[in-house]
Amino acid sequence: MTDRSPMHQQIDTLPELVRQIAGPFDASARAAFNFEVCTSAKRVYLVGCGDSYHAAYGAELAFHQLAGIAAQAFSSMTFSRYQAGYLPKTGPKTNLMIAVSVSGVVTRTIEALALARQAGAVGVALTGAAASPLAQAGETVFQTTVPPLPDELRGMVVPGVRSYLASQVALYSAAIRIGEVRGHLTTAAADKLRAELRGLAEVMEETITLCEPVCREIAAEWADMGEIVFVGTGPLYGAAMFSAAKFLEASGDSALAQETEEWAHIQYFGDPAPIPTVLLSAGGFDADRTAEVAEAARLIGRRLVAVVPKHEAVIRAKAVKVLPVAGAVRECFAPLVYSIPAEILAAERAQAVGATYFRGFGGGRSDAGSEGASRIRDSHRIDSLLR
Repeated sequence: MTDRSPMHQQIDTLPELVRQIAGPFDASARAAFNFEVCTSAKRVYLVGCGDSYHAAYGAELAFHQLAGIAAQAFSSMTFSRYQAGYLPKTGPKTNLMIAVSVSGVVTRTIEALALARQAGAVGVALTGAAASPLAQAGETVFQTTVPPLPDELRGMVVPGVRSYLASQVALYSAAIRIGEVRGHLTTAAADKLRAELRGLAEVMEETITLCEPVCREIAAEWADMGEIVFVGTGPLYGAAMFSAAKFLEASGDSALAQETEEWAHIQYFGDPAPIPTVLLSAGGFDADRTAEVAEAARLIGRRLVAVVPKHEAVIRAKAVKVLPVAGAVRECFAPLVYSIPAEILAAERAQAVGATYFRGFGGGRSDAGSEGASRIRDSHRIDSLLR
């Protein structure tokens, strides 16, 4: 028996999950992205809903840096209804669309994939369900089946942390594969990146150990929080969006994400002053501006939490609390690790207030109660491009 919440227990499984899936997902990437697909593509569209979109957004930089190809993330509805009909006409197989859905049953993502193919793009279904509707809609399938939880954890309805991690590892594996085939990476460099990705399991383990007691302090000392803002830019804006989602799903508190520069234009003017604000920075391209934003947040009285490398000095000096990330993490891989402190914080907050995850799907949150608003698996799907 354990007094750790179901969400805590799932977070504990994440380092081992990286070890379990890194090899198989690399093999799946090799199977899904052949020579013709990799060398013909001029641009990549990364598409998904919810956590899958957050993972896609966080992977853009990996495709730029590791694959040497232009990439852009879209939410599924934005892509299907407003982008698919306007893909550049640059020749066969030059547009590559990767549709991300672990379950493979999300209507909007299936719609986006079908419309991308209708527009002439190569459509890849990144999913753990090989027989799912998404897989059937794709030209090829990037198989990303997640190993089952230990028996004692099965059947628990918990805000998704394993599926998000799996999508991240899969997208990074795709970027490395495409970069290697295109000659942007040597085989030795690609293999080094694969080993680096697997090695993040140890960084995650130490990060969990370092952050959990601090998250418990925050949950106890800031019991009055009813709103929280997660701030990041570049790949870590994807992690900020995911962090806000987990906090809201776990505790029911109002939680939102803000891009770092936009925080200075918008959230800077909010009241009340002590709004908990979690600033994510891996010390990359954003470091100087993030330090300025941290100072502004401090001066106006925000309860500032810094999620930064363990040995970072400038930003942490301006924070009320620090959630340290163990070791240096390559910026394009940062969402894999930098999402973990917020997951722990969400778990601690939910446990402190006795919240039921997802509000127990009550109060009109079922399909019937919301008259279809929550029907993400069987809502109406368009079958032709809008121009």
